[in-house]
Amino acid sequence: MADVPAGKVSQNRTVMIVLAYLWLLALIPFLVEKEDAEVQWHAKNGLVLTAAEIVLWIVLTILSMIPGLGCLFILLYPLVGLGALVLHIVAMVKGVQGGRLVVPVLSDYTSKF
Repeated sequence: MADVPAGKVSQNRTVMIVLAYLWLLALIPFLVEKEDAEVQWHAKNGLVLTAAEIVLWIVLTILSMIPGLGCLFILLYPLVGLGALVLHIVAMVKGVQGGRLVVPVLSDYTSKF
């Protein structure tokens, strides 16, 4: 678990952390809760995860157009969707409990913006 930075604590912290991992709804805590550093981290992490999922969907869509092999990549759609859903739920639970789900490589981008 990463160290939680000191700062102002939002009264809506739990709701905002849950919103942070609901794909594009992460923009709400990112734009509204500027003073709460923990909510900001979760919102940024949620946005990074969303961007990575969009890129993955685009890559899978392109690969599914390959004649002959495309049907194999189409079979990955439900697995990727389920994996993304589980990742977001685990991140929400950890965030509400005061922790952080650090995804290797992806969470490194959280601190960059």
